[in-house]
Amino acid sequence: MLILVGIALFLGFIALGTWQVQRRAWKLALIERVDQRVHSAPVALPPPADWPRVDAAGYEYLPVRATGHWLAGKTVLTQAVTDLGAGFWVVTPLQQADGTQVLVNRGFIPADQRARWQPAPQADGAAAGSQAAADTVQVQGLLRMTEPRGGFLRHNDPAAQRWYSRDVAAIAATQGLDRAAPFFIDAGLPGAQQQATDGPRAGLTTIRFPNSHLVYALTWYGLALMTLGALVYVARYERRSRAASAPSTLHDDDSD
Repeated sequence: MLILVGIALFLGFIALGTWQVQRRAWKLALIERVDQRVHSAPVALPPPADWPRVDAAGYEYLPVRATGHWLAGKTVLTQAVTDLGAGFWVVTPLQQADGTQVLVNRGFIPADQRARWQPAPQADGAAAGSQAAADTVQVQGLLRMTEPRGGFLRHNDPAAQRWYSRDVAAIAATQGLDRAAPFFIDAGLPGAQQQATDGPRAGLTTIRFPNSHLVYALTWYGLALMTLGALVYVARYERRSRAASAPSTLHDDDSD
């Protein structure tokens, strides 16, 4: 029975190790694909008809461009920790000519600028520190997928305007955006020189894919080898035990 359990564990560890090897190959292909994608020329945003098919595999970190005007009074700030320190991402809807909106992460601001970018609502819908709503702007950046969770032990609180993640659906619902795209744009392109301004610092997108699959694979294969060694030990022990008991059985038969 013990040997059967050991065989089952050995096969299970081998299967898990092989799965991690396959995951590693998939992750390396993904990294290569995204690296090629982020250095391509910006393209127009996917049209609304294509939104249901926009997913991370095909669109994450795709360089895009969009034109419209800021809905500055609907800006939200999401907490951020960057190489520049702790602060906020300034997320403002961009109203496009076709009536749709796309959330744009305009960049990072330190915590002491919070009131400048999210003061009490103005009567005309404008916010301090932003362009006039009628000004047409063009945004270039990376298409990003929604972030529906606020993180470990942290949850977005729309009523209190306390955001820990860029949850597109929740932000759109809270800000009354009825035709918002299911993704957002991180303003700024990799390698592009950012103009020095006193506004949000764009171009801070971190492109990182955890790739510990080789370590996991070696761990599972190591456990498989340890299990195999234990099986060999148990098999030898049982064989010696049977061999040791054999003469005693013969001696008992002779005495009869």
